[in-house]
Amino acid sequence: MIMTENTVEISAKINSKITQVRVTPILIADPPLLNIQGVHAPYAPRAIIEVETDTGEIGVGETYGDTDYLSVAQAFAPELVGSPLSVNGLRGRVRARTESVELQRVDAAVDAGGLRGPRSLNKIACSVASAFEVAIYDALGHLAGLPVHALLGGKVRDDVDFSAYLFYRWAEHPDGYGSDVPHDDWGAALDPDQVVQQARRMVRDYGFTSFKLKGGVFPPDQEVAATKALAEAFPGRPVRLDPNGAWSVATSLRVAAELESIAEYLEDPTTGTAQMAEVARGTSLPLATNMCVTSTEEISEAFRTDAVQVVLSDHHYWGGLRATQDLAAICDAFDVGLSMHSNTHLGISLAAMTQVASTIPTLRYACDTHRPWQTEDVITTPHVFADGKLPVTGTPGLGIELDRDSLQRLHQRWAGSPIRDRDDGVAMRRVHPEWTQPSW
Repeated sequence: MIMTENTVEISAKINSKITQVRVTPILIADPPLLNIQGVHAPYAPRAIIEVETDTGEIGVGETYGDTDYLSVAQAFAPELVGSPLSVNGLRGRVRARTESVELQRVDAAVDAGGLRGPRSLNKIACSVASAFEVAIYDALGHLAGLPVHALLGGKVRDDVDFSAYLFYRWAEHPDGYGSDVPHDDWGAALDPDQVVQQARRMVRDYGFTSFKLKGGVFPPDQEVAATKALAEAFPGRPVRLDPNGAWSVATSLRVAAELESIAEYLEDPTTGTAQMAEVARGTSLPLATNMCVTSTEEISEAFRTDAVQVVLSDHHYWGGLRATQDLAAICDAFDVGLSMHSNTHLGISLAAMTQVASTIPTLRYACDTHRPWQTEDVITTPHVFADGKLPVTGTPGLGIELDRDSLQRLHQRWAGSPIRDRDDGVAMRRVHPEWTQPSW
C-alpha cells in the first residue's frame, strides 16, 4: 500500500485519542413553572461536557448538573483521557465509577430533574454517560465531516416535530433570591383561560401544532377544564395532560373517562407500573409515561401488563443516543408508541435530541421541549422553531458551536450561588411554608 498524505491524515483521525475532558457546572435561568413537586427556582443546574482530541476536534454534551450527577461526571472525566474516541462500553465504565462516588440522594422517591421515577445508581450513571456519549459523537462527527445522524445510521426525516409545553405558572419569582433573578413577560397562568392564552402565544411565536399541559398542580377537575379549553380553542390539534403521578387510580379513571374523546394521551396519571396497569384496563385512552419506564429493568413488567401504550424516551435517562434507538426498537416490537421527554435543557441537548429523533422511523408523536422557557444558552446560534419543527442539520457533529463567553458567565453564576440541586418543594415553601405535595 502506498501511503499518501490523505491516507496518513485519515489514519490519524481513525486512531484519534482523547486528550482533555472538561466538566463545567452552570446555572441557567428558569421561570416559576408549577408542578406536582412545587415550583421551579430561578436557576436550574446543568453540566456541560467537552471532549477534546489529539487532532484538535472538540465535542460537547449536556446533562443534569445536580450534585450527584456532577460528582460522577467529575470523577469519571479523567478516565477518558488517553482513551480512543469510542462510545462502546461507555455506560459500563461510568456505572463502575458511580459505585465509588459518595452520593447524596440516591433514595429520592422521585428524581426532580426530570420528574421521573426513583433515583438509582444505574439511572444516575446512564444520565452521566449520555453526556459523554453525545460529546464523543459530536467529536466523531467533526472528525468524519458528518452529522451525528449519519453516524447513527442516517436520518429518516428532514425535520422533527415538537409540542408546545404548557405550564401553570406564576408571573414572577418571589423576592429573596437576589438581584439577578430572571424575569419574562409571559405573565401568570393559573386558570383555563390563561392556559389557552399561553398556548396561543406558543402558536404565534413558534408555530406549535400540538400541546402538552403539565398538571398535578390544581384539583383534577380544573386541569380537565383546561385540557378541554385547549381542545376547544384548537380543534383537531393533539392535546395531552401530564400530572406526574398526582392522582389515585380512581381519580385517574374518572379523568380518563372525561378525556377519552379529547386527549391524544394521558401521561403518568398515577404512580408505579401496577397502578398504571389498573388504569389502563379501565380506559381506552392511551397512557404514556416518563416515570415508570425510564430504564431497561422497568420495561418488562410495564409491557407485559400493558400498563403504558406510549413511552417518552429521553437520551439522558437511557444512557445516550444508541440506547434511545435500542428503546425505539423494543417499543416497536411490542407495538408501544414512542415520543420524547424533555427537561430544563439547553441547545446542546436539544440538538442531540433532534439528531437521534431524525433516525427513528417509529417516532409517532411530537416530542416535548422546554426550550421556549429557557432563554439562555451556551451555543452561539440557538435553535429557532418554525411551524413547531426543527430542521435536521447536515453540518458535522451536532451542528452547533459552543459559546464560551456564555458558558463562562453561567459557570460564574453557579460558583457564586448556593443552588446545587433542583428542589421544587423547597422553592415552593419559600412562598407557602406549610405547603405539602398534593394528592387526589
